[in-house]
Amino acid sequence: MLQLLVLAGIALFLIIRLKNVLGTRTGFEKPPVTGPAPARDVRRDFEVIEGGPDTDITDHVPDGSEAAKALAAMKLAEPGFNVTEFVSGARGAYEMILMAFENGDLAEVQPFLSEEVYEAFLGVVAEREDKGLRVEANFIGVRETQLTDAEFDRATDEGQITIKFVGEMTSVVRDAEGEIVEGNPNEIKKSRDVWTFARTMGADDPNWKLVATGG
Repeated sequence: MLQLLVLAGIALFLIIRLKNVLGTRTGFEKPPVTGPAPARDVRRDFEVIEGGPDTDITDHVPDGSEAAKALAAMKLAEPGFNVTEFVSGARGAYEMILMAFENGDLAEVQPFLSEEVYEAFLGVVAEREDKGLRVEANFIGVRETQLTDAEFDRATDEGQITIKFVGEMTSVVRDAEGEIVEGNPNEIKKSRDVWTFARTMGADDPNWKLVATGG
């Protein structure tokens, strides 16, 4: 009974954290500004005439690049959007989604995954279970978070942002008898992933979804 209570507490904690990152406007995006916003002149879709380049964009991608133009278009479509806050939120989401996958429990993160990504993750989890394998993973931290690309579809107002993550974790795979068949609990491994998140800018739903993964 005590173990069930502990597990239930951990699950509740993860739900609250994930909603804070992906399900509210304190995660990937800045809260909408109440009242009239000050007028801003924009040049070349990404440069503010009075203040030069938008550092919220150029801190992450080169000034004048296609990614910079896409991010500027996202900010025009949704003035409350903040790139730096998005990257910070993506960092937290990476840990929670990755650990949900490693632990084989995707139920709580499913709302934040596209159908294709969810089905792919679920297939790997099911394959492990069919083989009687169980992963024990411990997340240590994210060592690198880099925005590598951005795209904006003006016809649909959908924004896509690609982030490169380098994380560190320990991980072992145990068989049905509990014996380690892969990994070392004392060895820190680097996890390198490239994830793409998507969302319709200006929509009432603040959630970004993971739509593509790569290494």
